[in-house]
Amino acid sequence: MEAVEAAKPAINYKIGNEKLCKITETASQKLTSLLTRQGRPNGALRIAVVGGGCSGLQYKMDLVDGPANRDIMVRSSNVNVVIDPKSALFVSGSLLDFSDDLQKGGFKVTNPTASAHCSCGESFSA
Repeated sequence: MEAVEAAKPAINYKIGNEKLCKITETASQKLTSLLTRQGRPNGALRIAVVGGGCSGLQYKMDLVDGPANRDIMVRSSNVNVVIDPKSALFVSGSLLDFSDDLQKGGFKVTNPTASAHCSCGESFSA
């Protein structure tokens, strides 16, 4: 008896552009390094906006294999970024940067649509 592979359903996603989210060269280098270290050289950074934080909304970032159904995928600075449609409403026009700073280091989103930010820099309101 032959083993029959089940066909994977096609993932339905949209292609976006850097007007949705742009990645700096510094963030791109760090993301490429992290994705390679995880064995996902063709993977992506998922950016989501979730409820929480001192200002009401906060960013959640994960490294993933690729887009899921209904995602918007943006290629910026040689890195793929995937964003779900609901989060896209909140991150439009954002810039993702990375800093090695000891106290305030890490990935930082600069979001022009945020109406307020908290002092910790981790949450915002729109």
